Amino acid sequence: MHQTTFGQLPAIRIASDDGAEAIVTLYGAHLISWKGADGAERMFCSAKSALDGTKAIRGGVPVIFPQFAERGSGMRHGFARVSTWRLEDSGQGWAVFGLNEADLPEKLATAWPHRFALALRVAVQGNELTMTLTVRNTGESPFPFAAALHTYHLVPELREVRIDGVAAQTLAIEDKLDQVYQAIPGAITMATGARTVTLEQEGFTDAVVWNPGAADAAALADMEDEEYRRFVCIEPALLDPHTLAPGAAWKGHYHIR
Repeated sequence: MHQTTFGQLPAIRIASDDGAEAIVTLYGAHLISWKGADGAERMFCSAKSALDGTKAIRGGVPVIFPQFAERGSGMRHGFARVSTWRLEDSGQGWAVFGLNEADLPEKLATAWPHRFALALRVAVQGNELTMTLTVRNTGESPFPFAAALHTYHLVPELREVRIDGVAAQTLAIEDKLDQVYQAIPGAITMATGARTVTLEQEGFTDAVVWNPGAADAAALADMEDEEYRRFVCIEPALLDPHTLAPGAAWKGHYHIR
């Protein structure tokens, strides 16, 4: 584990002894780069993304909590991805990041007045990445939450991508797609031509597949017009709010190989 920067953001570089590495910014506990032992980058990050903490990062793996998109009255996609986390622990090829209500600015803490503790464990080895998100209710009242790991997978060409495990038939993406798949039964596979990626999730019951397509990408201020062709988001998600009792914990596990 080494302290570094990504853009203007303080970050942690996690490395295993076989050459695999990941970079996680403390802003959002945002995994922004993951390279396997083969040295190949696996995460997409937009060339126009803000990397100074003024807005959410476009790419990598944003942590979505406690709200998904506009499915609620709070901040779109929640506050976790725009909050500053702490490095809590680390070892060979792994690190744990933490966030609780005391870390939030007053405006966010007032908008979501619950006591909680989040922990995100990131581990790399070989050509595999494991992320585990733990949510704890440290208060005296139950609270509902949704969560997701909004993963931007880097691909050579969007139109070559084939996805199995979310729908009855193989999914191909020609242009804009924003689709929710609930009650995912098992592993998801993504073939990109030269490589097949297997995605496994536990705790996260759903998956969201997203790409903005040409027109929407051109309208995004933090994305180059043609960048939509270089990624697909396949994100493990818990979309229907889960109510967490006082003292209880929920865990979502995500494994990519």
